[in-house]
Amino acid sequence: MTSPRTNGGADPATILVVEDDASLNAALAATLKAAGYRPVSARSAAEGLRWFAHYTPDLVLLDLGLPDRDGLSVIGEIRGRGQTPIVVLSAREAQAMKVEALDLGADDYVQKPFGVEELLARIRAGLRHGVQARGSAPLVRTGDLSIDLGLRRVTKGAETLKLSPKEYDLLAELAMKLGRTVSHKDLLRTVWGSERADIQYLRVYVGQLRQKLGTFAGEPLLLSEAGVGYRLAAIMA
Repeated sequence: MTSPRTNGGADPATILVVEDDASLNAALAATLKAAGYRPVSARSAAEGLRWFAHYTPDLVLLDLGLPDRDGLSVIGEIRGRGQTPIVVLSAREAQAMKVEALDLGADDYVQKPFGVEELLARIRAGLRHGVQARGSAPLVRTGDLSIDLGLRRVTKGAETLKLSPKEYDLLAELAMKLGRTVSHKDLLRTVWGSERADIQYLRVYVGQLRQKLGTFAGEPLLLSEAGVGYRLAAIMA
């Protein structure tokens, strides 16, 4: 079996697991290894940051409830060192916590308990985003939708979609984080230039874009997470 890799080499992708629960950490490491990845385990924020600097992982699985400091502060430190994808693992149910993690730079948020297949799908999406962020994958595909980020061209099947500049900018931002929720605040900041812009503008353009993108196999391509943000579904055609 060929090991999963999205950063252009033959070696398996390295995934740093920062989780203080010893049994869950071991289970995650075993799951990742079985799936063809190279897991690196840490059980504190300090150890996680040390291994991050040492191994330069392709993705980080980060628990928020760490013994030495809040995981939210770790997101900021990792973001200060680059664009490595971060998938947050947390038992915290508060919507505000999810929004804060995304606003600080997390790419995705998985609430405990979670299914193995769901987690692996989020990891695959995160690794794809990591490649796109480095500029090696300007073409994003999901279902029958293709977004050429270099040519600013969007096609659905054989049809070229006509999007307004704002619709395209919104879609491009979601495409670069394919499969992950992008918060309202991030979309307003990146597409409209200010997180204080009227959120109603965002809702209007999402509605227009959703109509143009339509569905694939009966499932919508543009999804909402109430009170948090939006995501472009990652669908294998």
